[in-house]
Amino acid sequence: MSFPNAIAYTVTAVLPDAETADMYEHWLCGGHMQAVVAGGATEACVSRLVEPNTTIEVEARYLFPNPDAFDRYVVTMAPILRAEGLAKFGDRVRFGRRVAEVIGRVR
Repeated sequence: MSFPNAIAYTVTAVLPDAETADMYEHWLCGGHMQAVVAGGATEACVSRLVEPNTTIEVEARYLFPNPDAFDRYVVTMAPILRAEGLAKFGDRVRFGRRVAEVIGRVR
């Protein structure tokens, strides 16, 4: 299946310690990813970066079928889910977000 205008949305979290990382990963895999999919993403994947190994970084990547679906997510679901994450983790976690247009894909 091809999504020529798909949007890849990546959220990277820098975590202060293994305990916080475990809690964060449990939160992501225990319902947050599913909420993003319910909000319009077609796929979700969470991974822990192995390099650089001096920090603990967890990356969540979501694929939206088109820019309109991503924009709807940003307006309707993202504020709620971001507030939930901030309430749970506060300033212990540093977040970075990137949005990219998918230009090729193989399954």
